[in-house]
This record gives sequence, structure tokens and C-alpha cells, in this order.
Amino acid sequence: MGQNIVDEVTFLGHSFVLGVVITFVYDGFLILRRLIKHNMLLISLEDMIFWIACAIGVFYMLYEENNGILRWFAVLGATLGMIAYKASISSFVVKGISMIIERVCHVIFCFLRILLGPVRFLGRKMGRFFAFSGRKGKKAGKCVKKKLTGKLKLLKITLCKH
Repeated sequence: MGQNIVDEVTFLGHSFVLGVVITFVYDGFLILRRLIKHNMLLISLEDMIFWIACAIGVFYMLYEENNGILRWFAVLGATLGMIAYKASISSFVVKGISMIIERVCHVIFCFLRILLGPVRFLGRKMGRFFAFSGRKGKKAGKCVKKKLTGKLKLLKITLCKH
């Protein structure tokens, strides 16, 4: 084979790998969306940033490998890479990594719950104490207000007589 053919096949292989990498990175966004709920605005913003980064990556590959000339077989190679990855292992990667991260987070939260158990216990006791104190304080405040109102009325009556 001539060197030109080898270069073209290498270029096609790099395009294929770039398509796989692009889809793998997008799966990272899908995993993040499974773990943290996103609204439509955030999803659109993420997608826009992702595709701008992909366009820069594809342009860089074309610039380095083919002097910036767009070759349709490179687009075909990237598309085939995306389709091959998506059809083969993408769903397993997204489900598997999401499940692993969820389980690790669950273990961490359980550990923190056990570790912070005494703090939660004291917080509940302090909350009950303050609620009780607040109710008693409210009653005492009403009682003092009644007495002061009575004394104020008596003072007004006394002042009005003089």
C-alpha cells in the first residue's frame, strides 16, 4: 500500500475514535443528569457547551491531520464511531457508572448519618427544649402584658383624677 492510503486509513481510524470519544463524553453528561435532576434550560446550556467543544475538537483534528480540509469520509468515520459505541456499550456504561456512583453516595450518606447521629439527637433535644421554653415564655409574656396593662390603666386613672 502507498503511504497516502495508509495516511487516509489512519485518518479514518482517528475519526472513528473521535466519534467514540465524543459519545463517551456525552454519556458523562447523561450520567450526571441521572444523578442530579436538570431543568430544560440547564440541559440546553450543557448541550450547547458540549457541541461547541466537540466542534472545536473536530476542527483541531481536521487541522492537525488534514490541514483543515473537510473530508466526508472523516465525518462518516466519526458518525460510525458514534453509532458503534452507542449501539454496543453506551447503555451499560451509563447504567453501570450511575449505579456505582449512587451506591457509593448511599454508603457515604449512611456513614455520615451514623457519624452525625449524636449531633442529630442533641439537635432534636435542643429543639424540643426551645419549643417548650418558647411556649412557657409566651404564656409568661401574656401574663406580664396583662399585669402591665392593668397597672397602666390604674396609672392613667390616677393621673386623670389629679
